[in-house]
Amino acid sequence: MTRALVLLRRRLVGSVFVLAIVVVGTFLLLESAPGDAVDAYIAATGGDAGLVEALRQRWGLDQSELTRLANYLWALAHLDLGQSVAFSRPIRDVILERLPNTLLLMGSATALSFGLGSALGIYAGSRPGSFRDRFLSIGSLALYAVPGFWLGLVLTVLFSVKWRWFPIAGIETVASGRTGFARAADIAWHLALPVASLGVIYLALYLRMMRAGMAEIWRMDFIRAARARGIARRRIVLAHVARNALLPLVTMLGLQSAQMLGGSVVIESVFSVPGLGRLAQEAVAQRDTPLLLGIILISAVLVIVINLLVDIAYAALDPRVGASEAGA
Repeated sequence: MTRALVLLRRRLVGSVFVLAIVVVGTFLLLESAPGDAVDAYIAATGGDAGLVEALRQRWGLDQSELTRLANYLWALAHLDLGQSVAFSRPIRDVILERLPNTLLLMGSATALSFGLGSALGIYAGSRPGSFRDRFLSIGSLALYAVPGFWLGLVLTVLFSVKWRWFPIAGIETVASGRTGFARAADIAWHLALPVASLGVIYLALYLRMMRAGMAEIWRMDFIRAARARGIARRRIVLAHVARNALLPLVTMLGLQSAQMLGGSVVIESVFSVPGLGRLAQEAVAQRDTPLLLGIILISAVLVIVINLLVDIAYAALDPRVGASEAGA
């Protein structure tokens, strides 16, 4: 427990500097892009030079870049993400409306990819070189080469348009009045295709990693010793081979969280899921820099939290992790 706490404390200290770099770097990159929210608004609605000047003053875009950065950092220090230009609402409220949908999509896709991918990897790696090993390895390689957005479109055409088994888009039935279990079932029904599109690609990755890790561990001396002692093969597979091969997958789980979040942008756009990804697309289209900064900041926080949880899980699985830090 002490190892995990020391590891967590040090990771949190480092995370503060990471967030600072993300905030400042993103702000400067967005400021260097041509155009702003006023240009996007005028292009959509029209207006004269007087309206342009008034909007720039109202939204604070007439100030210098360093002044706006200082004001933004001061607001962040008070946990204020600012006001959305496009929605005319506090950014915190807008993000909190969309964040649960993204978390539900990512959590479900991660559970599908990690759980099923690990199980299939164990099944394939339990007998390296067998027919099932070769079949699953080739199938996972082919699946991993499929783009997520293309898979989403194919699933939509087949299961929504042709067979009409699932809804085409959305997170739940509009104005259905469902509550409790009925609403949960309706949301699960709507998320089936988006979760499959996002999770199946990473499922292939976890399958291949688990299979490769188990194939490597089968050649180690302690496995030969366990087999020589007459331990049942099933116990060797689960208690020794699979457990040791699971450690790289836990590490990859943290590394893939950022890619999973980025992939959700495309999937949410394909299936019209009102999450952070689609909100980011809307913010970019309307040049809503404060909103986009808030989305990127919250996304960075999510990635850091996921990696902290992965570090704790890794420390629990491997006693060597964090031992040197705890003793320092």
